Amino acid sequence: MHSEFGVSESSDTEAAETAKPSVTVVVPVHNEAGYIEHALPRLVKELEPLEAETVVLVAENGSTDGTPELVEAMMATYPVIQMLQLPDPNYGAAIRAGFASAASDWVVVFDIDYFSGSFLAAALEEQDRSDVVIGSKRAPGSDDRRTVVRRSATWMLNFLLRSALGLKASDTHGMKAIRRTVVEAVVQDVVSTKDLFDTELVLRAERAGFRIVELPVVVEEERESKTKIWQRVPRTLLGIWKIRTAL
Repeated sequence: MHSEFGVSESSDTEAAETAKPSVTVVVPVHNEAGYIEHALPRLVKELEPLEAETVVLVAENGSTDGTPELVEAMMATYPVIQMLQLPDPNYGAAIRAGFASAASDWVVVFDIDYFSGSFLAAALEEQDRSDVVIGSKRAPGSDDRRTVVRRSATWMLNFLLRSALGLKASDTHGMKAIRRTVVEAVVQDVVSTKDLFDTELVLRAERAGFRIVELPVVVEEERESKTKIWQRVPRTLLGIWKIRTAL
């Protein structure tokens, strides 16, 4: 980029570097020894083209299968990787701890089996008009290739969230990029852990008036879900009731 003010080339370079947003990608993992050694390097590679200062923060929670040791070994090869360890398995608590540890402009939630460098690149392009960017499986243009049962479960959850809690977003689970100011304003009030932490976070961000943008995504499962849908239904219903009570 040319300057009309005679700024030197080195100064231009320094300004461009300073302008890069900083991003912490929080990846909660529990007992992923058979999967993470292949998936985590692939995630790092997908993030390499980004015009951002990026950290991949693995939020390991309660693993007993050697997952922490595998992550620690990969940290020597990939300096962008950091690890946070929690003693108990808890998806929501792992995300919360990752958010609390991040000092970046943006924090991102990826699952170890569901991430996209192109989504994050698109999300950063929206940063001038958004505070939360959601990769929505139900947004126009999305391609949800999961089973009918899984798609139906997503539809039903969204219906319950809209009818019981007044949610306006079309999806809350999956990939999200969240501005640091939203984290600071909202996270301390979130009462949910486990599966609905990020759902309540999005809902509270909506109610606080933050700008939410939804981007279409392609969803294709690479492996069978570790938790059966019928096992999640009771705790999801209880979680929605707790959020309604808290709000």
